[in-house]
Amino acid sequence: MITPHTRTPRARTPVRPRRRPPAAPVPGIRRQFRLATRRQLAASGIPAGTIASRSRPGGPWQRLLPSVYLLQTGPPDHRQRALGAVLYAADPGSDPLSGDTAVLTGGAALSLLGIPEAPRAPADVLVRSPRRPAGTPEVRTLPTARWPAQTITVAGVPSARPVRAAADYAARATDPQQLRAVLARVVQSGWCHPHDLHAELRTARLLRHPQIRAAAAELLAGIRSPAEAQARDALTAAGLPPPLWNARLYTADGAFLAAPDAYWPDEGVALEVDSAEYHYTRDAWQATLRRRLRLEAHGILVVSATPSMVRDTPTQVTSAIRTLLTLATTRPTPPTATLRGHHQLLLFDGREGGAAGRMTS
Repeated sequence: MITPHTRTPRARTPVRPRRRPPAAPVPGIRRQFRLATRRQLAASGIPAGTIASRSRPGGPWQRLLPSVYLLQTGPPDHRQRALGAVLYAADPGSDPLSGDTAVLTGGAALSLLGIPEAPRAPADVLVRSPRRPAGTPEVRTLPTARWPAQTITVAGVPSARPVRAAADYAARATDPQQLRAVLARVVQSGWCHPHDLHAELRTARLLRHPQIRAAAAELLAGIRSPAEAQARDALTAAGLPPPLWNARLYTADGAFLAAPDAYWPDEGVALEVDSAEYHYTRDAWQATLRRRLRLEAHGILVVSATPSMVRDTPTQVTSAIRTLLTLATTRPTPPTATLRGHHQLLLFDGREGGAAGRMTS
């Protein structure tokens, strides 16, 4: 009897997928945060079909904007979105990182500078005229013949200088409170001087808008934060005499004492608006208490409040100030602190002939 021969099945060798040859490298891809334009990809020898296939859903690339590709699978970060907007608006035949034909401006540029109140989107991009590239939902192109004399690079992104970016933001701001907050933060952070910002707004013919004119006037008067702007509104509504904002006080021997948010020099009364975000640590809280002790040790009466108190219970804050202003007129010992080098312009309230403020030096 012949038994059939049983063949042992041979193990199959797994078939390895064929690897696609790597695409030609894009010059300067690291400087562009893994971003590239279609023109740059084509110049590197990458066929249009390869660009299309790799940027399909689930592919290794992403189409971030028309003709702008992100050569990674993960989501873009803030810098990549900002630079992508510049790459989209720049002249295709120029170096997009040079800042010669397109620069970031407005809220997106201020956000790169660390202004938290500034909106990141849509990204405003100045474009040197006569070019007029179409905008997108993510990018707002601003053709201009008034091209900045100087441009800068912020975190690797070609940008307008802070003073121009602030003016371009103000031109399109719709929320008056956010406008005040953004402009105050730009000045408070030291990115521009209030007089330079006022001059830029005047050159751009933006001071004809009441909300921009009022915000710029507050900065000229010394206000440096949204909380101080709210405090100024509360003081005005209560009919209190206008104080000096952020005046620098010195002791009799010339040592710097403090710069309270608001100060009434004739009465020796100060208002300190202390935000909780600056008092998270024990050291920060103790520094605030030491500053108040120094002021009180030199005969200055201090009212302390938080921004939420100024916003939600302004009557209580202004009543406390009014009481101290009244008491200060009858106390026998005047403050020993002196005011130096403070020059404050009149703070116009937007009405003809209306002003709230005083000047001293």
